[in-house]
Amino acid sequence: MTGKIRVDMTVSLDGFVAGPDDGPDAPMGAGGFRLFNWLDKRNDPGPSGEVYAEAMATRALISGRRTYELAGHWGGDHHDGVPIFVLTHQVPDQTPPGTVRFVTDVAECAALARAAVGDGVAMVHGAGAAQALLRAGEVDELDLHVVPVLLGQGRRLFDGLPAEPVEFELVQPREASDVLHLRYRIKPSTE
Repeated sequence: MTGKIRVDMTVSLDGFVAGPDDGPDAPMGAGGFRLFNWLDKRNDPGPSGEVYAEAMATRALISGRRTYELAGHWGGDHHDGVPIFVLTHQVPDQTPPGTVRFVTDVAECAALARAAVGDGVAMVHGAGAAQALLRAGEVDELDLHVVPVLLGQGRRLFDGLPAEPVEFELVQPREASDVLHLRYRIKPSTE
């Protein structure tokens, strides 16, 4: 069995993963940190704790370059020393920290992550990486943490995708007081 690739993103009701004007001085943009209030309960019993534990049990991480840089490179270790594959248009000259590897080809990145996780799961962070992997047909599941707020502006999770439908099957809904955790499996194309 080959590993799964699972996009793991927190989104507002209107589909934003960061507020407007995100950048190095404001990684989540104006109002964007509101999306992560549910993480205050990550160590508690219940849905948010369960979802967080599952995310930390993944065996690799795929990130977009922008997310990687705005997150301060996670100090070279996102969690437990798992391999970190950073999708980028250009590989920087400096040696990356920890278990980080820069990859310019989406299919190669997905193959490396699948090989690294064996029969486990690789988690995807970053709208750009998620979009590239979705366009390439390399996403198996989506974990969306939907927060009841409208940001109105910012960075959208599903911008720039082709106008072709992608079907999903809800396989695991979990409701917490301040977030709805939804896991979807991508249905195989019937074409």
